[in-house]
Amino acid sequence: MNAPRQLEFAPPDLPLRDDVRRLGALVGDVLAEQVSPAFLDEVEKVRTTAIARRQNGSPIEALSALLDGLEPAHAEALVRAFSTYFQVVNIAERVHRIRRRRDYQRTGTGPQPESLHDALRRLKDKGVAAEELRDWLERIDIEPVFTAHPTEAVRRALLEKEQIMVAALVDDLDGGRTPGERAADLARFRMALTSAWQTADSSPVRPGVEDEREHVGFYLTEVLYRVMPVFYETLEHAIGEYFGIATELPRLLRFGTWVGGDMDGNPNVDANTIRETLDAQRRAILGKYLVELQQLARLLTQSAGVVGVDAAVLEQVERYRALLPEAAAAARPRHADMPYRLLIDLVRARLQATLEDRAEGYASPRGFADDIDMIRQSLEHNRGIHAGWFQVRRLVWRLRTFGFHLARLDVRQESSVHARAVAAALDDAQWEAREPVEQAGVLGPYAGGERVLPSSDEATNQRLDAVFAALGDARRRHGADALGAYIISMARSRADVLTVLALARRGGLVDADGHVPLDIAPLFETVDDLRHGPDTLRDLLADPVYRAHLAARGDVQMVMLGYSDSGKDGGIAASRWGLQRAQVELLQVADEQGVRLTFFHGRGGSLSRGGSKTTRAVDASPRGSVDGRLRVTEQGEAIHRKYGIRALALRSLEQATGAVLASSIRPRDPEPREARWREIMATVAEASSAAYRTFVGAPRFMDYFRGATPIDVIERMTLGSRPSRRLGEDAALSNLRAIPWVFAWSQARAVIPGWYGLGTGLKAAVDRHGEDALREMGRDWPFFKTMLDDVSMVLAKGDMGIAGMFSKLAGEELHGEFFPRIEAEHALTKEWVLRLNGNEWLLQHDQRLALSIRLRNPYVDPISVLQADLLARWRASGREDDVLLRALVAAVNGVSQGVQNTG
Repeated sequence: MNAPRQLEFAPPDLPLRDDVRRLGALVGDVLAEQVSPAFLDEVEKVRTTAIARRQNGSPIEALSALLDGLEPAHAEALVRAFSTYFQVVNIAERVHRIRRRRDYQRTGTGPQPESLHDALRRLKDKGVAAEELRDWLERIDIEPVFTAHPTEAVRRALLEKEQIMVAALVDDLDGGRTPGERAADLARFRMALTSAWQTADSSPVRPGVEDEREHVGFYLTEVLYRVMPVFYETLEHAIGEYFGIATELPRLLRFGTWVGGDMDGNPNVDANTIRETLDAQRRAILGKYLVELQQLARLLTQSAGVVGVDAAVLEQVERYRALLPEAAAAARPRHADMPYRLLIDLVRARLQATLEDRAEGYASPRGFADDIDMIRQSLEHNRGIHAGWFQVRRLVWRLRTFGFHLARLDVRQESSVHARAVAAALDDAQWEAREPVEQAGVLGPYAGGERVLPSSDEATNQRLDAVFAALGDARRRHGADALGAYIISMARSRADVLTVLALARRGGLVDADGHVPLDIAPLFETVDDLRHGPDTLRDLLADPVYRAHLAARGDVQMVMLGYSDSGKDGGIAASRWGLQRAQVELLQVADEQGVRLTFFHGRGGSLSRGGSKTTRAVDASPRGSVDGRLRVTEQGEAIHRKYGIRALALRSLEQATGAVLASSIRPRDPEPREARWREIMATVAEASSAAYRTFVGAPRFMDYFRGATPIDVIERMTLGSRPSRRLGEDAALSNLRAIPWVFAWSQARAVIPGWYGLGTGLKAAVDRHGEDALREMGRDWPFFKTMLDDVSMVLAKGDMGIAGMFSKLAGEELHGEFFPRIEAEHALTKEWVLRLNGNEWLLQHDQRLALSIRLRNPYVDPISVLQADLLARWRASGREDDVLLRALVAAVNGVSQGVQNTG
């Protein structure tokens, strides 16, 4: 069942092939110029050897013979050379996605699959009426939440250069440029590429929260701010085309962030970062509005003597002249007959006052929105549809999306931190050992406001009091829309939630009606927590104190589902099945209690941490679990891949919205076979988890893991502000965070968290239930089919030959104990995934992805070989050789860019 020797570009992808060749040659020119022609020859020799190794199935030693023992600086240069190729291939592929979108729009052969037009057409074909669609649009709430969890360290300086390279390619997508213009485009591309070569891939200084905020802010302000109006215009057009109606669209999309609010295991996040983040986001979005208002003022120059203007606009000008006398006095006399321009200039002055916290500023986004809407309506009433109305409406949509806060800030803390604070406040050394029922009984009066939790000088209490005080200040200063959820990591009982209510009241987070204005979301992370989650929720909703709190929040409960820790805890099959089953059972509990449930999916970039194509993930969700709402984390390289280019950001948002609309309005029909399938999947999960836990639970496994992966390099890298394991705890697997766990195995090309145990689980299920039953599941059950397809991708990106090289770094004894088990389980998993998919080779169902991976392999493999050699030498030096470490860091970044989906 080997993959075919050759995969050819399909006709629609031939322009991508041409771009890859042309840009690859350009990379060669840059390498020859910046290093030397001899260096380029060496790169080419390594590349052809890597290709031959893949084609002939020769051992990895053929490649390592060329690369072992190089001087660190030379090895780093080779790594960066291959990484530069990834950079241009990644750009070429992203631009080709834009080209394919244009091809669909230009040819008129039908809407692009997974576009908004495609989603609306399918809904129309399924009998959805216009009024039903209107009703559902009011219920749609999609919220990507950007986290600081890093698995790809792309500096903002390099992001900006990438934008230049993308623009140089996009300008000639239609092939209409003159030879001179094409030469200029190529020169622009080469300038940005050469400048990027001369810029270090990552900063030598570990980023702080401010740096992470700036990084996420780039995507929000430079990409998504530009994209939002186009998204709504596209949706309007699709509704008009397929339903024949024009409708005023509500807000369907908003954004959230964890940067500055995720305290879990990060001592650098506290009350100060909450305040600073919200203030910085406010400055950023108001700054964008000020620039756009200036542009509108130059556009809306209508003279009152030429065209009519609503009286409301003229009256508002007079009111603002009185409110803002200095701004009114600064108005140019020659603009006196331009009421829109006068009002916009005064609105800008008032917005500037808002930015500076002066009394004449807007109290909330509502006042600003009313002013802009007043202008929009006046244009609509006075023949201004084609004289600025569309541009004004674009600002309206941005304002609805971003408000004065840019993105809602979530706050997260682990349950044990809260418990320690309560123990200190109550002076109860046994508090954490008490049964949750007993804890809940004690906490009830404090959570309900009958009593106030005693204050304490203990540091954790002081820190938490400051956090809740900051949240109260933020609500008053920035409005309720600026705050997202308070997430409790490792939530296991009703007491964990009541604790947060009690601490919030003590910290002063109480509204005028005596309620805590905070959505509290328990996070069920491990396989066991997911299994017990429905009972935990049922117990919580039966608590009268909490039900009173929830009633004040509209009887909407958010539950966060942890994909990362469940995968680390029980393996891929147990995690996927635990999450699927938990959603079904949690929905049943919520329905019994008359509560509306919102699932918050804590997905990562890699498949083992829940990363999957949005449309497939939504389609594979249990019936009824979406119900118009999708809240999901975006992190690591997934942010860059999905939102790094405006056209692709628009595509990502369209895909998510289309999937939510389809799954909510016309969910798939009930499946009578699913009860049987669930029984079979339980067998898969149980046997898979047992195999996985036996493997990672072996007495010397952590010694092997630390030897057979570059985890020690990752721990030294300046990727993010959060430590790789919980503070003050040892290096046991249970204390290691999921990101470095997955990241390390991906770097070693074994990718164990993405597949280990699944082969054993599938074989056990086949032995018990028969192969035909599992083939049927792979064909007809979206959940199971998606899991098999996802694991196929993970297996295709791995490499057992390179994984063996890394394994030997742990020493012959540990290598001999563990690696044969890895090889055997890998072979078993590959065999059963292919058999149940009905495929002869991995990714046969997705040849475009297979070709994409194959394009990169000759460049990823040499970096991996260099990394293994450098790692052995760095460890031999006592991990003190900074030159070797710098080369290793470059290698880690290079593999991340080449493999993608790494962490």
